Amino acid sequence: MKKLFSKLFGKNQKKYIFIVSGLPRSGTSMIMKMLDAGGLPPLIDNIRVADEDNPKGYYEFERVKQLQTDKGWLPDAYGKVVKIISMLLQHLPDNYSYKVIFMLRNIDEILASQHKMLIRRGEQTDKISDDKMAEMYGNHLEKLKKQLKNKTNFNVLYVKYNEILESPENYCEQVNAFLGGILNQQEMLNVIDKNLYRQRTT
Repeated sequence: MKKLFSKLFGKNQKKYIFIVSGLPRSGTSMIMKMLDAGGLPPLIDNIRVADEDNPKGYYEFERVKQLQTDKGWLPDAYGKVVKIISMLLQHLPDNYSYKVIFMLRNIDEILASQHKMLIRRGEQTDKISDDKMAEMYGNHLEKLKKQLKNKTNFNVLYVKYNEILESPENYCEQVNAFLGGILNQQEMLNVIDKNLYRQRTT
């Protein structure tokens, strides 16, 4: 950890908080596991354990859910990567610098994955129609992209979940370059499990 921290934060380099974000069920847990394997330590608490929906683990930090009112953990996030759902990015304060890997995924696949999760939990799946939910997600992403583009303390790399499984070497190289070229790309590749791509639309 100390060696990695030294590489990332030399005397003349900015301090960053590394973030993985995206809509729910967009592949954020997968990329968190890849970064962890590559050598970037995750900020997690292991409260939410692996299950049938995420057999490789969720890689979550519970306090993130209270980001609007609880920002006290942010200094501990330097040199680590933390998963933050896209709806909460707006609550990150401006006095930090962030590098964000933002996962994009086919909306139909996201909705199908969410449906399966709700069914397993015995929850309703018809509170909001798929068409309405797709519209809401689309509007949210469009608005968020504009907001992030205008924030000088955010550096964002958009990664397509559907494509990273098809061309993992290319995307691992892009992600590594974005983070400063300090990760072990082979270890990142080793954790990609295409068998978990269970909600394909094509």
